[in-house]
Amino acid sequence: MTDRRSAERRIAGRPASPGYAAGALYVGPIGARAERTAGDPAAERAALQAAIEAAAEALRDLAQGAGVQAAGILELQVAFLEDEVLAEPAYAAIEQGVPAQQAWAAALDVEIAGYEASEDEYFRARAADLHDIRERVLGLLHGGGGAEPAGAVPAGAIWLAPDITPSRFLAFDWARGGAIALTGGSPTSHVAMLARARGVPMVVGLQATAGETGGLHLAPAVLDARSGELVVHPGAAARANFEQAARSYAESAGRAAAHLHAAACTADGTRIRVLLNVAEPADLETLDPSICDGIGLVRTEFLFERHGGQPDEATQVACYERILEWAAGRPVTFRTLDAGGDKPIPGLTIDGESNPFLGVRGLRLSLLRPGVFRRQLRALARAAASAPAGAEVKLMLPMVTLAAELTHARAILDDEIAGLAAAAIAHRRPALGIMVEVPAAALAIDTFDAEFLSIGSNDLVQYLAAAGRDNAAVAGLADPLQPAVLRVLAQVCRHAAASGIEASLCGDAAGDPRAVPALLHAGLRVLSVAAPAVAQVKAAIAAVDLGRAHD
Repeated sequence: MTDRRSAERRIAGRPASPGYAAGALYVGPIGARAERTAGDPAAERAALQAAIEAAAEALRDLAQGAGVQAAGILELQVAFLEDEVLAEPAYAAIEQGVPAQQAWAAALDVEIAGYEASEDEYFRARAADLHDIRERVLGLLHGGGGAEPAGAVPAGAIWLAPDITPSRFLAFDWARGGAIALTGGSPTSHVAMLARARGVPMVVGLQATAGETGGLHLAPAVLDARSGELVVHPGAAARANFEQAARSYAESAGRAAAHLHAAACTADGTRIRVLLNVAEPADLETLDPSICDGIGLVRTEFLFERHGGQPDEATQVACYERILEWAAGRPVTFRTLDAGGDKPIPGLTIDGESNPFLGVRGLRLSLLRPGVFRRQLRALARAAASAPAGAEVKLMLPMVTLAAELTHARAILDDEIAGLAAAAIAHRRPALGIMVEVPAAALAIDTFDAEFLSIGSNDLVQYLAAAGRDNAAVAGLADPLQPAVLRVLAQVCRHAAASGIEASLCGDAAGDPRAVPALLHAGLRVLSVAAPAVAQVKAAIAAVDLGRAHD
């Protein structure tokens, strides 16, 4: 009789950091905390305040010597802790007699749930940072150090958990080998960014429950973080396939590395521009600008998220100027605030919508909040003045549905430009374009007087297929290579070519080497991708011959 505990089992997930790993699964439960005796409300408030301050100080210490990218991530967690609004619900509960640890846990659980409910990868990924500071503060309240120990993880183990916090990741010595397999998590989480930077294979969203994974501690396994599959108790055939795939990947990565700093060209000599997608300035600090042709997408939401939805004009100018300085004359496209519905920002977005994913979001929200919109437009125009003469600085509007929305936004931009000129404030008018992500806009693209177009493949695919790419049950329908999507892409590209304007594509499809041939044959000549995908995408471009028909 076969022992079910040792039977081969395959668990599917989503790739977050490419690579291959073989080793024992480490399923490390968080240890129970010692009980603490609660005091009166004044004492509980003081205890929580002290724990928050101590947690922030510990994170600052951890940031020292952690590297620029890791330090930036930890500084974001410190900023969360220093935001008084975050702890207000906990302090209010303490005044009603709730112990500090319960009040803090409940307040953070509500905040985490709000972020996890977002359909946007970037916002959903921040839930891991909130979980990190939740656990750190609770550990301090209970008399511990506030950090989860990583020393018990065996060298070379595949770390299986619902999620892993950034500080726990940083506490582990990945030079010993190892990989990460999460039943939760996100490819855009800070842990995923750190894993990619350190070459740690990582898969998220594994389709297994805590009960199913609980009995797998130290079970032998192999992880394919390119396809997103974990194989537990692999048989001889599975191990042989894994070893062959790992060798092939290593050879492919070695060949792709040669393309990293080279201009991207197809086999028939067609020049393709490869740009970067950027979530925040910290993403750029360890990158060499020579790997890309510019920045095709700056997600400005991070700035609004960090400042409670209302960053002042000077703060925005300074941030945008940092990005333009890094680009050193290369084109940069800033997307205006893309919040609302699936990306809630308290005090700014609309609460209680019956269908928030199809509600007031993106440009719709900006037009509803003209003060916030005008402030961002002024900041972008002022920052554009810092770019070298002749450098392209572009402004991209998200979630545009009708041509009238673009006309309205252009009038507001022109009004703010006139105001800056009247006040003799240095500025430059950015080119104004739109994201093509709503099918209504894509199908009537000839009605838009845009200066450039950028196809948002993630939302466009979901809306065309009526299938969420994060819903495993229908994820196969949300395929950027299905005929309907490719026909729409080709239509948009034909319009751009006939109008003499640029059409680019940002989103996951642009960074998938397997999708590159179809995208280029659809007419795209500009792809904007995450930095870790640049080399592989350039290598995929080099293998395409546009002179030959594409199947």
